[in-house]
Amino acid sequence: MRSKSLVIKMKKEIRELENEMKKETVLEQLSEKCLHTFGCDLDEATKQQTYRAVCLVVRDILAQQRREFCSQYEKQHAKQVFYMSMEFLVGTSLHNNLYNLGIEEVFEEALHDLSVDLKDLYEIEPDAGLGNGGLGRLASCYMDSMSSMDIPATGFSLRYEFGIFKQKIIDGWQMEFPDNWLEMGDVWLIPRKEDTVEIKFGGKIHEWMEDGKLRVEQYDYTPVLAVPYDMFISGYHSNAVNKLVLWSAKSPNNMDMSAFSRGDYVKAIEQNAMAEAISKVLYPADDHVEGKILRLKQQYLFVSASLQSIVKSHLKHYDSLDSLPEKVAVHINDTHPALCVPELLRILLDDYGYDWDTAWDICQRTLAYTNHTVMSEALERWPEHIFREQLPRIHQLVAEINRRLVNYLNTVYPGDVAKIEYMAVIANNEVRMANLCLACCHKVNGVSKLHSDILTHSIFRDYYNITPEKFTNVTNGIAYRRWLCQSNPRLTEKLKEWIGDGFVKDSTALEGLMKYYDNPQVLEELRKIKQYNKQNLCGYIAKTNGINVDPHSIFDVQIKRLHEYKRQLLNVLNIMHMYCAVKENPNLDIPPRTFVFAAKASAGYFMAKQVIRLIDAVSKMINSDPAVRDKIKVVFLEDYKVSLAEIIIPAADISEQISIAGKEASGTGNMKLMINGAVTLGTLDGANVEIHEQVGDENIFLFGMTAQEVEQLWQKGYNPIEYYNANLELRQVVDMLTSGVLGSRFDDIQKSLLTNAFGAADAYMTLADFDSYVRKQEEVSAAYLDQRRFTNMSLVNIAKAGLFSSDRAVGEYADNIWHVKGVQ
Repeated sequence: MRSKSLVIKMKKEIRELENEMKKETVLEQLSEKCLHTFGCDLDEATKQQTYRAVCLVVRDILAQQRREFCSQYEKQHAKQVFYMSMEFLVGTSLHNNLYNLGIEEVFEEALHDLSVDLKDLYEIEPDAGLGNGGLGRLASCYMDSMSSMDIPATGFSLRYEFGIFKQKIIDGWQMEFPDNWLEMGDVWLIPRKEDTVEIKFGGKIHEWMEDGKLRVEQYDYTPVLAVPYDMFISGYHSNAVNKLVLWSAKSPNNMDMSAFSRGDYVKAIEQNAMAEAISKVLYPADDHVEGKILRLKQQYLFVSASLQSIVKSHLKHYDSLDSLPEKVAVHINDTHPALCVPELLRILLDDYGYDWDTAWDICQRTLAYTNHTVMSEALERWPEHIFREQLPRIHQLVAEINRRLVNYLNTVYPGDVAKIEYMAVIANNEVRMANLCLACCHKVNGVSKLHSDILTHSIFRDYYNITPEKFTNVTNGIAYRRWLCQSNPRLTEKLKEWIGDGFVKDSTALEGLMKYYDNPQVLEELRKIKQYNKQNLCGYIAKTNGINVDPHSIFDVQIKRLHEYKRQLLNVLNIMHMYCAVKENPNLDIPPRTFVFAAKASAGYFMAKQVIRLIDAVSKMINSDPAVRDKIKVVFLEDYKVSLAEIIIPAADISEQISIAGKEASGTGNMKLMINGAVTLGTLDGANVEIHEQVGDENIFLFGMTAQEVEQLWQKGYNPIEYYNANLELRQVVDMLTSGVLGSRFDDIQKSLLTNAFGAADAYMTLADFDSYVRKQEEVSAAYLDQRRFTNMSLVNIAKAGLFSSDRAVGEYADNIWHVKGVQ
């Protein structure tokens, strides 16, 4: 471990000395790190060893800056944010940290002297396997922004050993393989085994009265240890370094020696294996009892360990927990960490002797909740018998919360049994996690204007009617310095030339680009930059998929988690329609189009996997047909992750955001694509509504029903067969699913669209929006043929993207929910 004085010296020299000395200092530190860590000289190190040495040197800089920042906010007794999320999709860290610290160039120069290309080291680093989709990426964007805004913050999650999974497409089918990201990614993690926390599962509860107070003890439980690992999160040109604390599960008894001695080797390590399973993978399949139990254990271990550490830290600086709400803001990111409510209550009651009313008041003022979806499967509900068995004390507390809640609701809605049951935390033998948050948290927010309206006027309406003051909206935002400045450096440099560099700290300054609207030189430069990025993506596609795509074609991109409501299927049906149109009329005058998909389907999500198989089949059919492939190409890029998105997004012309209106809470991919100049093709759903408000009708391609029209059609009685029968183009592509022309049959997808075989027929109204979508795609082609018009649309999207910065979103959380300020 480097001494404090050496780290300070290095940091000072890197930032203040002349270029040659900077380079020498970096080389000195890298040489010392190589020698001490690997026992070899720097010029003898392998590329992997050099990568690790660079990361360790950067980590030392971050550690020292972290200590200085902690000293600052502790002296000021600053309030801290603790962000609880099952996911943090941080991507890779080396590039991000070098960029934020402003030392990328000097490291690049130093490594060049060693004949090492820094970009090669970037490619060595795996994406951290800590998330899956937008929820986790948003959490990471917020951590980046809190660091950039000097807000003291800690993110809490699990240290997933294998993350979600590594995706491979084999004969059209998604196959899941372990993603062993820790093999190289562990370099950023610092274990703190001395701060290990015990978590109690199962067992029995003993209660007794002592000195007029109820005492509670859990016994005969199964202990699991939670070991913390720290990952530093830097801010852009900021004094702050925050951290993620990632918990790893292990058994207190690594081995049963008696079992081992008698030759029962599997039994000897069984207990430890069962404990470690808790932090093995993100979102284990829960379509069976064992999976449900594992998920519940994951959530409780992560929440309990985090809250215990928060309380312990608070008591190091303050005399009691009475001041917790004034010094601590605990944020529940979606329903996965909802157990924060009863666990904080348990700590206050059982460990520190608070009475119920005082403890409940502290919980209410400390906890806040963001809802990210109206999808029923994400509003988690646990079978009560599993909940009681695994978490007996927590179940007692939740039952008491529910009893008091129901008594209160009976005074508000007397006699309305159905409404009270809908609002209850426990009902129909289920524990409802969203209702637990609604009953306690002092603030509840949606993540776009439309989403928040749906929450308050529909799904959470009855709670809103009682306490409207607790509901608010914070539209999502992105860490645009990563998604624009780092991912698209050519565009960033041109923007600095045109409007100055103020936008790097203040995204609203992007609005200055509007003065170049219809400027021929600027439009030409934008086209050149886009073409360069498209060539870059073409190279990646050729290397990974063996498909040569036309860089002059429209790059039509849909990259996001694979879910039926996001309607990748609608996109594919239109591609099939385009294929039929070109086959029928080979001289059809349309600009060439490259459709790019990237998505992972949950391991147990059968229909989502079928859609991937359909995309693969359509891709093979079209790409191998000489009559069509020069006009249409279809590419599915496997193993979607942050580093892949950083290649795709700068190259996109069209951003597909085509979810059924009313289902996408916000989206953030739409914002990343927008700020890179892609034009949105979408429904009025999620943040598309606000994107439309920013860019106007002429700079977005909108189609389909509104959320209100969707609801009205459901109430009227939606029958997809009517749309199928009335539209010849639609009937043609739906029939292709089972005709064999695709090389395989897709009976299940066809049944899901036309029958009730898999629930409600066409549950996401793909057929109802098909015609509108096809017509709008025709408008896309026409607009792209007018390059002046289309590039102006792109320019407007870049200029108007400033609203969607995570700095703005974090500022709203800080002012209106957390009541925190940046450290001065």
